[in-house]
Amino acid sequence: MTTVAWTLPALVALPALAAGLGLLVRSPRALLVCGAAVTAVLAVAAGFVIARVFAHGPIEGIGGWFHLDALSAFHLAVLMAVFLLCGCFAVVYFREEIASGAFSKKMALRYHALWFGSLAAMNLVLVTNNLGVMWVGVEATTLLTAFLICIHPSPAALEAMWKYLLMCSVGVAIAFAGILLLAAATTIGDLQNALLWTRLMDPSVVLNPTLVKVAFIFLVVGFGTKAGLAPLHSWLPDAHSQAPAPVSAMFSGILLNTALYAILRYLPLVERATGGTGWGREILVALGLVSVLVSAAFIIGQQDIKRLLAYSSVENMGIIALGIGLGGAGVFAALLHTLNNALCKSVAFCCAGRVGQIYNSLDMRRIKGMVHVSPLWGGGLLVGLLALVGAAPFALFLSEFLLVRAAWNAAAYWPLGLLLFGLGVVFIGVLRKVISMAWEPPESAPRNLAARRFEVWLVVVPLAVLLLLGLWLPSPLRSMLEQASVILGGTP
Repeated sequence: MTTVAWTLPALVALPALAAGLGLLVRSPRALLVCGAAVTAVLAVAAGFVIARVFAHGPIEGIGGWFHLDALSAFHLAVLMAVFLLCGCFAVVYFREEIASGAFSKKMALRYHALWFGSLAAMNLVLVTNNLGVMWVGVEATTLLTAFLICIHPSPAALEAMWKYLLMCSVGVAIAFAGILLLAAATTIGDLQNALLWTRLMDPSVVLNPTLVKVAFIFLVVGFGTKAGLAPLHSWLPDAHSQAPAPVSAMFSGILLNTALYAILRYLPLVERATGGTGWGREILVALGLVSVLVSAAFIIGQQDIKRLLAYSSVENMGIIALGIGLGGAGVFAALLHTLNNALCKSVAFCCAGRVGQIYNSLDMRRIKGMVHVSPLWGGGLLVGLLALVGAAPFALFLSEFLLVRAAWNAAAYWPLGLLLFGLGVVFIGVLRKVISMAWEPPESAPRNLAARRFEVWLVVVPLAVLLLLGLWLPSPLRSMLEQASVILGGTP
């Protein structure tokens, strides 16, 4: 095995090791700072591996059980970028709680271990070539992230945690049934290689079309529950509203993408087994449209800012699923939207969490004049919400425009009409709330939390990137998206 191949299991082992090394750090604040520093080191290391994949092709290791191609490398890049942003924000978010004693050393150790354990599990999902091991990784993310929701124990947080744990565990169990059906659909006699994705994609391997179709339905329902696709999304608003803001940002920015990635890995198998009829894509189109329309209906009546952002996550996961389902240029648009949404949703949740601390409430009816009270966090939340609803010239406008164009060129007029209707409802619903939050005079004096230079960078840099990507798509990023699109049968 080459030295490069060893980096794939290292991407899983190193975060797991970092989870245990937190025991050597004495104070909660030092633990959070060390966690952010370690994440930065891991992100740089992962960056070298990702660059190697896009420059020289896929990497395999340990007898083919680890595999990193353009699709998984792209998702790994998004994961590490968002994880680094959330890790740095945690230092800011928990600062006052540490000073008041609400975030103790014991609590910080638990948070640190679960945080890096979650990173190790998500990395495992992305770098494994074995679909059974991928299932293990998805289930591990459920078990680890569930307890991050109730870092601050309260009846509402415990209820949200159990709802998340039960629904996602049942969903992942349904996905396991799909994996068994897929294994039964193959002609591979060697059980050790029966679930290797690269082996199943070999043209010499015959797949039973009927069993593969049934397996895909189980897999979409199972992993779709974890990905937050409607109507399987009911755990998501409760979990996001009760979790600390860095955890909510991680959930929306990368956890949902990781679960959807698990579905995407099976799509080429379905297409190959069914002769490229688009049967599997039609399912994704239907779920994507349902997600957009359901989220639009709920966004209108939301009063909690984090619940609103949670339903926005359902909407954007639906947009991504719709783009993948359309195929062709829609895949490129969907992958670009994956990056844009992950970055924008993370900074929006971070700003919402900080604004919630300033006003001591997440109720949008009590958050008034946030741009004047806190130009950084209030202004960041304002810009983040505008970007999320597709306001030009931010990057989400570009990816949504490319998706609309792809739907038009594919003559998918009904999906296009429903998508535009849903996007219009979300735009109007969010804009009504944003105007009130941003400029109406506050009813009471909010807390005065001065922003430091480090905090300015946390908000300004991601928003600047989103603005830049809306105006100009760098050639290396375009190449990454094109290579990843090909795996899913897409075109630039």
